[in-house]
Amino acid sequence: MNLYSFELLNFLRTFAPNMDWQQETEHRVAKGVALFKQGYNCSQSVTLAFADWYGVPEGLMARMSASFGGGIGRMRETCGTASGMFMLAGLEIASEQPDQEVKAENYKAVQELAARFKAQTGSLVCRELLRGYVKNISTEPTPDTRTDEYYRKRPCVKMVELAIRTYMGWLSQVDS
Repeated sequence: MNLYSFELLNFLRTFAPNMDWQQETEHRVAKGVALFKQGYNCSQSVTLAFADWYGVPEGLMARMSASFGGGIGRMRETCGTASGMFMLAGLEIASEQPDQEVKAENYKAVQELAARFKAQTGSLVCRELLRGYVKNISTEPTPDTRTDEYYRKRPCVKMVELAIRTYMGWLSQVDS
């Protein structure tokens, strides 16, 4: 996709008449949760829920966000769902050339998204979000097998949902 088609897609999305933000949010949440339950990591689940929104090929979006799952490469640092939101903010507010003003706008957006997320979770840190759910929080690079028990004992599905809702809430204010 070239710059012009991306700009056209963004223009059409921004000025789409009668955008039902609630319905669109529910659609994106359902998509992200389904992706997570299919085996995508937390960051991929958030970003892939918006691949069509931004006109980014799903394969590229999946590869771009792959390393951020499990709190960045399963190191349990910044939550992958938050990292996914921040990557999306880069698609919304960024420049292809160095631009101090746009960079400042992007950083402001990321800080606002982080504050909204943290206000609802108490933290942006994966290991802190897992405490109370998982007894032994592993940083081994091998991901856990996805089972019903895996989904029951982790807040990750909830974090995918929360990140998408947070991003859509922010986006609806930016676009209005």
